[in-house]
Amino acid sequence: MIVGIPKEIKDKEKRVAIIPAGVELLVESGHKVILEKGAGEGSGISDDDFREEGAYIVDSGQAVYHEADMILKVKEPLPEEYPYLREEQIIFTYLHLAAVPELARVLAEKKVVAMAYETVQLEDGSLPLLDPMSKVAGRMAVQIGAHHLEHIQGGSGVLLGGVPGVPPSRVVIIGGGVVGTNAARIANGIGAQVTILDINPSRLRELDDLFYGQVTTCFSNKYNLKKIVPQADLLIGAVLHTGGKAPILVTEEMVKGMKPGSVIVDVAIDQGGIVETINRCTSLSNPVYVENEVIHYAVPNIPGSVPRTSTFALTNTTLPFVSLVANYGYREAARVKKCLAMGINIVKGKVVCAPVAEAVGLPYTPLKEVLDL
Repeated sequence: MIVGIPKEIKDKEKRVAIIPAGVELLVESGHKVILEKGAGEGSGISDDDFREEGAYIVDSGQAVYHEADMILKVKEPLPEEYPYLREEQIIFTYLHLAAVPELARVLAEKKVVAMAYETVQLEDGSLPLLDPMSKVAGRMAVQIGAHHLEHIQGGSGVLLGGVPGVPPSRVVIIGGGVVGTNAARIANGIGAQVTILDINPSRLRELDDLFYGQVTTCFSNKYNLKKIVPQADLLIGAVLHTGGKAPILVTEEMVKGMKPGSVIVDVAIDQGGIVETINRCTSLSNPVYVENEVIHYAVPNIPGSVPRTSTFALTNTTLPFVSLVANYGYREAARVKKCLAMGINIVKGKVVCAPVAEAVGLPYTPLKEVLDL
């Protein structure tokens, strides 16, 4: 199989979908690997690093798309790349189609095999290819929030951890999954007063044990959100609906009740976001806007701001799955590994992931009816 890696073109996105060790493994397995020149530079990996392991370097992303049977990316294809897509070409990346219905329609029309990292799911319900970037995003969310709370950034001028004689700031995290847990780990570690809300009582008990009672856990419902959200100096949205659109949990009225200069970091923005006043994505170039005197951070590719760490964390996890698809083809790989079958969102023009179909308004077709798995 010819595996192609174009350079990411999303704003300030410097991650790359493969590392030299991945090239080595694929080449040794008999595959051809082609990369767009400079694809790894933002992550500190040179073209020569890739060449040494057997990769071919080409001059443009268009050339990669033209030759490759499987395209590996970090973020979803952007409109500039749509013309390069072709029937039966495999796209393996973070798609988050619930937030980009136009892309879902394009992938269906072009009959691309669209495989999403974020919906590859193991039998225990875990999401192995989403997990590493969720860890990064959760930890970064606190770092980002602390930065924007600085007065010079327009924030309220409070230090998250406080100092002796001055109480710490309040960090409220909605969602106790991987993002929320990692955000709580950092916030609690620097001394902030942390509250985590979740709808799963069992998860709340696990979090209480994990943090030895040092964070406050609370059941997430409308009543508690109305009471707790206005108290936050930093509010972090960390809710995940696998493959689907995130629910709006924080209303405009709740945001209006927050203190001037407080900060919202909605990590769920790549699924549409959980905050009513976050009605658009921002970018790493222009990450925030102010509404109701509250700073809103709505960047959908937070881990892209630390590309070196993120690239290695991601590709260490994706490589075994990429290797399976390259070695066996997507049909047989999906037959062998049920989790890879769950990663297929669109194939042969059909949307085969139910949450995606519901979110983008396209008909749902069970995968077994399309591929006879």
